[in-house]
Amino acid sequence: MTLLPAPAQLKDHRILLVNDDGIHSRGIELLEELVRQFTDDVWIVGPDEEKSGASHSISLSHPVRARKLGDKRFAVKGTPTDCVLMAVWEIMAETPPSVVISGINHGENLAEDITYSGTAGPAIEAALLGIRSIAMSQVYPFQLGVPPCFDTARQFAPQVLKQLLSCSWEKGSFVNVNFPAGAPEEVTGVRITTQGQRRPGSFTPMAGRDGRNVPYYWIKIAYDIGDPAAETDLAAIRDKAVSVTPLQLDMTAHSFAKNLKPLFGG
Repeated sequence: MTLLPAPAQLKDHRILLVNDDGIHSRGIELLEELVRQFTDDVWIVGPDEEKSGASHSISLSHPVRARKLGDKRFAVKGTPTDCVLMAVWEIMAETPPSVVISGINHGENLAEDITYSGTAGPAIEAALLGIRSIAMSQVYPFQLGVPPCFDTARQFAPQVLKQLLSCSWEKGSFVNVNFPAGAPEEVTGVRITTQGQRRPGSFTPMAGRDGRNVPYYWIKIAYDIGDPAAETDLAAIRDKAVSVTPLQLDMTAHSFAKNLKPLFGG
């Protein structure tokens, strides 16, 4: 196991902030405010529009463009992962970031959300590049026209970040953090969790017809967490705890591979 060493001091970190809600979103503005408690070397490279659900995708069918908005601040016409690539290989190429933090997302990224998430995508890319990375999300009950409340993230993110930025880091890993909905005083603690799994059917097509009677579909989101195991991220958020989930890039099903080997002469 290879470890990325912790810095001598937190102020030694060079931090890149990315997200999928867009560079002008409230979540990344709050994240910038919070990380400046630790270091002044903060860079923001975010998509120029919302890219929720972009996952770990990259742009291959059209050019990626970056526009400077201010000191250490760039808007990218591309996916959240494009933002990491542009930052590491172009914008910050002379001195790449020591940490990539993605978020704070407007809404949860739990369980199988990780496979769809444009918040997790940049953290995955950073981990592939050997950079410690964190994805952060604020859970909230979605209501059309009602913006998310980040009070819980505002209160608990600094202590979570301080611990994660201070420790040694297992290479090839990233951390997924979710802050529960509700008031900060309702939070029951911080838990180290495992990735849960909801019941099937979280995302389904919902049919409609336009003015010309041509059918179209929106993807409907309807979560059913069932009865999650106590150690999972789903259970932590249900119990009003901050969920901190270490994840790794190696997706090999090792026990399944062991069972398959005899079938193929292994």
